[in-house]
Amino acid sequence: MSPDLDPALHEAHSAAPHCAAYNPDPRVPHITLPPLSCDCHAHICGPAARYPYARERIYTPPDALLPAYLNMLQAIGVQRAVLVQPSVYGTDNRVLLKAMNESPLAVRGVAVIDHSVSDDELERLHQAGVRGARFNLVDVRNPSGQLDLSPVRDLAERLARFAWHAEFLLHADDYPDLDRLFADFPLDIVFGHLGYVRPPLAVDNRGFQALLTLLDSGRCWVKLTGPMRISADEMPYPDVIPLARTLVDRAPERVLWGSDWPHVIINKAMPNDGDLVDLLASWIPDTDRRRQVLVDNPDLLYGFSA
Repeated sequence: MSPDLDPALHEAHSAAPHCAAYNPDPRVPHITLPPLSCDCHAHICGPAARYPYARERIYTPPDALLPAYLNMLQAIGVQRAVLVQPSVYGTDNRVLLKAMNESPLAVRGVAVIDHSVSDDELERLHQAGVRGARFNLVDVRNPSGQLDLSPVRDLAERLARFAWHAEFLLHADDYPDLDRLFADFPLDIVFGHLGYVRPPLAVDNRGFQALLTLLDSGRCWVKLTGPMRISADEMPYPDVIPLARTLVDRAPERVLWGSDWPHVIINKAMPNDGDLVDLLASWIPDTDRRRQVLVDNPDLLYGFSA
């Protein structure tokens, strides 16, 4: 037990299983990413001795601090980042905001908020660089498996004046009517982990097809993140290739990429981040399209040039 962690916080710290640490030695990828490439999905966790985790979390991450993350970005050749509030902190966005403030790179954030958030707090988050709100339906202690958009819509209507987006972590295969559910949602929508569909990763899955239809609306974005979370295979996750290529071919202007660092709660071998970057050679073979996904699309959604 850390000497800085009192017994009550230690109990909370130990209440959920610990997950493996990230690879601390990222290798340089074989492919070279274009200048101003953006990692659109990463988390900063810790130090746990100073920032306690939520008691209702389902996992306990190792410390994954900003210097280690910046070291990884330098190794893979990325100059912009989007930090996403991890579920272990609930609506306590202090670690997120601290990392955003201390980062020497251009950074944006996706926070977790609830309906009690004040207008002043929303303004503070926006000024700090937050550009989206995250709604996690998966990494929670009691997932409902259902998507009731009514309360989310009320909050989204408040966020519309900031031109934020709503990021959802859900299994698209649970929602064959996903396109109809979000047909008139008041914000742009972002889905992580290629829709987070479960194996077998069939492109003709009804939920994935509904996601593709939603992409056609021009208000939906999908992150090419977390292949190890959805694949039935180990690296290089070959069953993910058809999904990634289908998304890029369908809407290259609304696809994003992210490392998902520090790769918490995965049930496969811990990947090297250089290997994850090299997956883009098979996912997005065309270099012009790769630049669109890595540079142009993040610039548009997160407003790096605004």
